[in-house]
Amino acid sequence: MDFSLSEEHIMIRDAARDFAQTELLPGVIERDNAQTFPNELVRKMGDLGFMGIMVDPKYGGSGMDAISYVLIMEELSKIDASASVMVSVNNSLVCYGLESYGSEAQKQKYLTKLATGEQIGAFCLSEPEAGSDATSQSTTAEDKGDYYLLNGTKNWITNGGRAGVYLVIAQTDREKGHRGINAFIVEQGMEGFHVGPKEDKLGIRGSDTHTLQFNDVKVPKENRIGEDGFGFKFAMKTLSGGRIGIAAQALGIAAGAYELALKYSKERKAFGTEICNHQAIAFKLADMHTEIEAARMLVMRAAWDKDQGNNYDMSSAMAKLYASKVAMEHTVEAVQIHGGNGFVKEYHVERLMRDAKITQIYEGTSEIQKIVISRGVIKG
Repeated sequence: MDFSLSEEHIMIRDAARDFAQTELLPGVIERDNAQTFPNELVRKMGDLGFMGIMVDPKYGGSGMDAISYVLIMEELSKIDASASVMVSVNNSLVCYGLESYGSEAQKQKYLTKLATGEQIGAFCLSEPEAGSDATSQSTTAEDKGDYYLLNGTKNWITNGGRAGVYLVIAQTDREKGHRGINAFIVEQGMEGFHVGPKEDKLGIRGSDTHTLQFNDVKVPKENRIGEDGFGFKFAMKTLSGGRIGIAAQALGIAAGAYELALKYSKERKAFGTEICNHQAIAFKLADMHTEIEAARMLVMRAAWDKDQGNNYDMSSAMAKLYASKVAMEHTVEAVQIHGGNGFVKEYHVERLMRDAKITQIYEGTSEIQKIVISRGVIKG
């Protein structure tokens, strides 16, 4: 076993860390308050290769591995989880889905723009009545010969307002159950496609999350991904990789909160000494450091499995389950270590605590991860 990073991985991590500190940190509180994320920062992330990290260079991507991806995600998430979730969705769900399962024509038309950040993508699976139960799709795609007629509603869609390309999961033949589901590429601006109001969220407030409505949207037949009935399998395979990205996001949120708490504990004094010298605080820091390192090992293992071509369904589920738990628990502890200062925006940890919660919910709740893990355990 080799636990050391290569020189290339260290350079990639440091580049992401420098971008997060110099570009994301200034204004992050204001962006959270205003629920905005500037397009110029998205373009800068594209220029650095962060929007197509694992995409083959022939399609405009960076051609990096999954280890590089989680290193970038961790560093961005330490500072701004709203930025990192845009990177995660574009990379793990949209670019990966198109590169792995799209036709060459689809890759040339859409992937090349997504990988460079010229456009950003959105993944549309969740509905008002279909979140964890992804088989219960109410959105329909009626086969009309040379096109499909798309009708329905998708909600909680990350990048919903700013995306140019949407991967939409819809039911084509209800009698076939999950084998009657397809995945379609929908473009912003197609007639009948409407972006609803932005959600007012607890955390990741700089990320735009919207409800989408499809009213008789004509989707060309060539915009279906894969064979007829491939949509559910497409969604599940894509989400397995997405869990690695969100696990890395949770790891970054936890690590960011820990670093702030450690720094504060060395500066704040109580009873005549820095609070890190009090056992109550020192033990909190010890627990945080240990569990964050454990989460990092799980995240790296899942990324390594993906790079090696191994099945990573279980390892990605375990990484997301544990890293999101650590993020939630230790951002709370970071607020506690800051005391009253932790409850105000100036010290950042309250925002990290709010951002942490979503990592236990999106791209498969913690309960869904336990289903995936338990099935793997039982099957052996």
